[in-house]
Amino acid sequence: MRVSKQDLTKLIQTKLTKAGLHEDHAAVVADVLVFADAKGIHSHGAMRVEYYAERIAKHGINHEPDFKFEKTGPSSGVLHGDNGAGHVAATRAMDEAIQIAKETGVAVVGVKNMSHSGAISYFTERAAEQDLVGFSVCQSDPMVVPFGGAEAYYGTNPIAFAAPGNDGKCISFDMATTVQAWGKILHARSKNEAIPEDWAVDENGEATTNPFDVQALLPIAGPKGYGLGMMVDVLAGVLLGLPFGNKVSSMYHDLSEGRNLGQLHLVINPEQFTAIQKFKDNITASMSDLNHIKPAPGFDQVFYPGQNLEVIQADYEANGIEIVDDIYDYLVSDTIHHNAYDAKDPFAE
Repeated sequence: MRVSKQDLTKLIQTKLTKAGLHEDHAAVVADVLVFADAKGIHSHGAMRVEYYAERIAKHGINHEPDFKFEKTGPSSGVLHGDNGAGHVAATRAMDEAIQIAKETGVAVVGVKNMSHSGAISYFTERAAEQDLVGFSVCQSDPMVVPFGGAEAYYGTNPIAFAAPGNDGKCISFDMATTVQAWGKILHARSKNEAIPEDWAVDENGEATTNPFDVQALLPIAGPKGYGLGMMVDVLAGVLLGLPFGNKVSSMYHDLSEGRNLGQLHLVINPEQFTAIQKFKDNITASMSDLNHIKPAPGFDQVFYPGQNLEVIQADYEANGIEIVDDIYDYLVSDTIHHNAYDAKDPFAE
């Protein structure tokens, strides 16, 4: 069904507040989730609300975190998240990075001891809105085999990047370092369909086309994705003195405990390298160039990174955001959560 952006935001904020989250923190989380849904990234939108509500209700997300920003150098700092809502901690860290980059030209800000922060392009696009270049990486649960391995070690370890063009547009991408997201495996299960053999492996580390046999995901482009996942783990974990690799906390192991995750923002002020208007003009020119590339057979047009999501967003802004009926029914209900996520096996369903 279709729900207006404003109504969906209010429903999510209300549910999270009832679960115990501070109202202004719930507003930020709702904004990040609706940002994802509005772009059609439903795996990081309203479908996550019940999971967050259960973790909040069980105090695995701190209701009253003591956020502290520590300046560690002229262009660096750390936001101590106190296991509060990751969306809030990461937003505050990005805002600190934006301010530093405007003053010094570049900023590197880490976030320590946070919970899950949602679609991380929310933060890089926040930088692009300020005529800055944004780059962000964060940790996630061990679900991915290293190249040549048969056991999960790294998470899907996403990377996001955004650079501003003219008229409020930006080049933007947000990608996992795996061939395919876990949500696509669940979708194949729901339809009882086979998956491509380069998506995932079974318990023996063998490639599988049966979505019900999946026990780990494969890195994108083999050793290249393996290297990217490692890079994210170093920048968002090891660099910040946090648990790393297969020591990163599980999303579902114990919802009464904080996850102590890490994230890193890098923000660059283009004015330190070229005139800002020239930079934005050239970004816009590259967008146009890409749109005019001859499309391959089976394609109508080449999109610049993020443009396909702009098309979805325009539709949703005009006609309401499409969400699953069951999720809407949950959001409008009096139920905080169904105790469905604690100790859940992430590969079980």
